[in-house]
Amino acid sequence: MSGPTPRAARSTSRARRRSTPAALLALLVALLLTLTACGGSSDDDDSAASSESASADFPVTVTADNGEVTLDERPEAIVSMSATATEMLFAIGAGDQVEAVDDTSTYPAEAPITDLSSFTPNAEAIVGYSPDLVVLSDDLNGIADALESLDVPVLLLGAAEDLDDTYAQMELLGEATGHADEAAGAVADVRSRIDAAVASVPADVAGQRVYHELDPSFYSADSSTFIGSIYTLFGLENVADGAPDPSGGYPQLSAEYLVEQAPDIIVLADTKCCGESAETVAQRPAFDAVPAVLNGRVVEADDDTASRWGPRIADFAETVAGALQG
Repeated sequence: MSGPTPRAARSTSRARRRSTPAALLALLVALLLTLTACGGSSDDDDSAASSESASADFPVTVTADNGEVTLDERPEAIVSMSATATEMLFAIGAGDQVEAVDDTSTYPAEAPITDLSSFTPNAEAIVGYSPDLVVLSDDLNGIADALESLDVPVLLLGAAEDLDDTYAQMELLGEATGHADEAAGAVADVRSRIDAAVASVPADVAGQRVYHELDPSFYSADSSTFIGSIYTLFGLENVADGAPDPSGGYPQLSAEYLVEQAPDIIVLADTKCCGESAETVAQRPAFDAVPAVLNGRVVEADDDTASRWGPRIADFAETVAGALQG
């Protein structure tokens, strides 16, 4: 017998219709959570696999300035006593393995800077960070032997003479830290950026004269130095090359000599240390007649970028290219 549906039955039917989307939503959320958990597990697995792969490459033997160094396991507590090495380590993906850096390692911002001094290194202070690798740029006070006598592996990587040295050091650190592939990629990036910077300047730049200033007392760097080699890439003529006293590639020039040389471009690598700028250069006696000043081609470079031979040398090359394009 047909008739109106009882109220209780209608209520139950509406309740079921309301509960169906809620149930589906709950099921969807559960599925999403499951997929997310699976994704996280996959990422963790990939990370673990990558770490295991890097560890499998050890032991490795590399050749630094202090000879052959064998690392039995991937270093996980590196102390960098070199501002340049610090930049290299982070650039090649080994930043998480860096336990401490010296007080001149101001880049990158996440570097674990300490009061360790690279100028007066102390073995006991360094060992206090329990390093399984220490990277040095200078062997001051016999620090390399002192650390090695304490069974701490040491890599001595002195100042680069040219870009090939920079690339070689980055690749060496990549091998020593388990980041060979990342180091190769970082080298390729730096090389590509520098090549592009050089190619971006007009052909008539060749032969123009450059003065690189290290401090306001006119110390400079000639073409035999690492930074001088960058200017050579652009075809520039370095006014420091004609200095009467080369002083190992870093001669002290005079104001009179510089005005006479009439550089077309001046690059200041003393903006942070000494507050030099295009304005202060223009105020020097007789410098208002120097072509670089007259044509607004005084480059205010970052002291650190202009003095380190690490990956940021590409930044420096791009800065020089920008000045030469204008």
